[in-house]
Amino acid sequence: MNPDLVIFDCDGVLVDSEPISNKALAQTLNRIGLHITYEETLNIFLGRSWEDSLFTITKMLGHNPPSNLYDLYRSRMYEWFKKDLKQVSGIVGAVGALKDLKFPYCVASSGSYEKIQTTLGITNLMPLFKGKIFSASDVSRGKPAPDLFLLAANMMGADPLNTIVVEDSEPGVRAAIAANMRVLGYAERTDPLTLSSAGAETFDNMDHLSTYIINLS
Repeated sequence: MNPDLVIFDCDGVLVDSEPISNKALAQTLNRIGLHITYEETLNIFLGRSWEDSLFTITKMLGHNPPSNLYDLYRSRMYEWFKKDLKQVSGIVGAVGALKDLKFPYCVASSGSYEKIQTTLGITNLMPLFKGKIFSASDVSRGKPAPDLFLLAANMMGADPLNTIVVEDSEPGVRAAIAANMRVLGYAERTDPLTLSSAGAETFDNMDHLSTYIINLS
């Protein structure tokens, strides 16, 4: 049976933003006195909303961070996005194959609408996802809670049990599993064991996405 819906995460699945954003975050946090490596930011913050990340940052610091922390981080991140951000290899062909198969799809990301629209705009992917974008700002609980994926399925008229999620982070996989959705874990940059342990069936070649989806469904 064909899926009712394919939900894409954005960062790390559509756009290759995770190395840039996490390096920007590590640099920003070090400048406010929280000594953390790039690798540690990936382990701690990958796939989480800014609200969840801010809670963790405050806990790690032992006090409230500067009120302009997000602005500092955002400014550095967007500057680097404009210079270096690229599409995930093979994503245009993968989405095109879903369109040819008439599989409905959308994006549901832990990022803000501004960030999603900025990254999709820089990488020329916005025309593929216009009108099909959902953000963690739409729900009270971000990933790993299922709320965002359930909202996307509801708004797209899809049965969660017949929805497939494409994710690259452990919190995102956990969110999809909690929503009773099947998950394909994109493991180009993420340890496949991390994704499979959370409940995903892993893959590392976006060119074959439609085949993986057909096999799942």
